[in-house]
Amino acid sequence: MLPAILLVDDDATTNFLNQRLLSRLNVSRAVHVAGNGAEALTRLQACCQEAPETFPALILLDLNMPVMDGFEFLDAYQQLPVAPRQHTVIVMLTTSTLDADQARAQQLPIAGYLTKPLTRENMATVLRVHFGVLCENEK
Repeated sequence: MLPAILLVDDDATTNFLNQRLLSRLNVSRAVHVAGNGAEALTRLQACCQEAPETFPALILLDLNMPVMDGFEFLDAYQQLPVAPRQHTVIVMLTTSTLDADQARAQQLPIAGYLTKPLTRENMATVLRVHFGVLCENEK
């Protein structure tokens, strides 16, 4: 079980559905939500200063958001201390199917690129590949 997952998406419905899916899969002790990259960065900075052990193991990051988009977030994320970041997996979770976005994402420190919606199968693959964890339906 992962200690924490951070959903970064400006769509409240998407966040609700993703939280519900993650809860049903019972893969994390905590699922946090940030409505944009700036909110996510603020949360992560607080984790670094106050409780590094609460730094999320997995970040599901939307690409297109107001205030700070996924690409801007990733640039700023690189400025956080290395220690908490080294055990975090970032997966883009977006509606963008543009080749240019996918090509740009491949140049960034992300572990994967998924197209919404998040599914049980997508999540099971992320957990198996990056954390060696099997979901209930895979055991």
